[in-house]
Amino acid sequence: MTLRKTKIVATLGPSSNSEEMLARMISAGMNVVRLNFSHGSASEHIRRAEIIRSIAAKLGRPVGVLCDLQGPKIRIGKFELGKITLKMGDIFILDSDCVLGNQDHVGLDYKSLPQEVKEDDVLLLDDGRITMQVNRVKGNQIHCVVLSGGVLSNNKGINRQGGGLSADALTKKDREDIKTAVALEADYIAISFPKSAEDVTLARNLVKLAGGSASIIAKIERAEAIDDLEAIIEAADAIMVARGDLGVEVGDAAVPGLQKRMIRMARAQNKLVITATQMMESMITNPIPTRAEVSDVANAVLDGTDAVMLSAETAAGQYPLETIEAVHRVVIEAEKEYFRQQHMRKLDQVFSRTDEAVAAAAIYTTQHLKIKALAALTQSGNAAQWLSRADPEVPIYALSPDKFARRKLTLHRGVYPFPIEQAGKNRDEILNEMEQVLLRQRVVNHGDLVALTYGEPIGSLGGTNTLKIIRIGDSSLT
Repeated sequence: MTLRKTKIVATLGPSSNSEEMLARMISAGMNVVRLNFSHGSASEHIRRAEIIRSIAAKLGRPVGVLCDLQGPKIRIGKFELGKITLKMGDIFILDSDCVLGNQDHVGLDYKSLPQEVKEDDVLLLDDGRITMQVNRVKGNQIHCVVLSGGVLSNNKGINRQGGGLSADALTKKDREDIKTAVALEADYIAISFPKSAEDVTLARNLVKLAGGSASIIAKIERAEAIDDLEAIIEAADAIMVARGDLGVEVGDAAVPGLQKRMIRMARAQNKLVITATQMMESMITNPIPTRAEVSDVANAVLDGTDAVMLSAETAAGQYPLETIEAVHRVVIEAEKEYFRQQHMRKLDQVFSRTDEAVAAAAIYTTQHLKIKALAALTQSGNAAQWLSRADPEVPIYALSPDKFARRKLTLHRGVYPFPIEQAGKNRDEILNEMEQVLLRQRVVNHGDLVALTYGEPIGSLGGTNTLKIIRIGDSSLT
């Protein structure tokens, strides 16, 4: 398979639960699985993580696990008949005291909503498919007039146009789900609807308190998060451009520009970024994507995203495997154009870290020698992360004895992690083992020039301070 730098995150669900399908999805190019904690039990998630890691080990391909917390999704309750149909001009009541809804009213799972909205607010239900304007608020009832109607069914979400609802980012369920995510050794935990950097810090503290070390992804899907975007990115390890709820709150037209801004800001802070929501939506029911979806995925790659994420396409769609294959094809072509647009890196940049400076030197070297690959001996994964951020055209092979570091690197653009044994070996033996790993993986050939980065003394955390150029198979250079 052609090497692809941009990673693919795929959501698991009924369409992708079988071991046979999971194996085919990994072989087709899935790098990270998303476990959606809005559905399923703790035991089901733990079992899925065990299965995916077992299959990945058999195939010899590392796969990361991302646990996505549900967050404070504000929803309506249930209807007596499961659904109703609303027309423009209908009067409809959102009533926090209602148990079962009908044509006139429905309950709320967020009981404080009547205290947080006011006359003339516009509420968007079911991802904006139905809109209502608040006429008045009376006690626990919100009286609305329907602006655009349609079918409204059980438990659909509610947003307020422009954002501003105060529900906490981490619900009681989320706090319990963090413990589950730590128990299954999640590599990444995504926080839904954070409003501020404090929400991200709280999630990180809860993960640590549970004994975990997962990286924290902040999903940008609230209008308020845009106002605190720089601080949120700084507090998180990665962000997700969650275009669904964000588009509902700020308006569809604002999303493309925000996507570009978020990717640019995340890269400037050396943080990871995932672009998500409706990447290949039509492939839920069709075996090929639309031209618009192809362009959407390609543009995310051209913007510099680390990963693109599939949701219902692989969780509940009819063509999960074909969707991954389609994304792979599109990304490969988009990356060709991406590197045509890249210019020479600035040589006047000042670095505050030795490992960052070594990474920059390695990238510069690849531009002036016929380097086939970059190889980073890394304990924590940081050395490979710096190389990834510099966007070299050649692949980055991260060799680490730490399985947790290798799994986290599955989300980093252009990085391909491999295990290496270094216990009890001296420097020269370890450097020779690096070369042998690359040969065994068939990613280099005898005679290829490879740039190696590592730290001396070898094995120290955060200690990358050495760049070495070797010709594979030439022992005099190792």
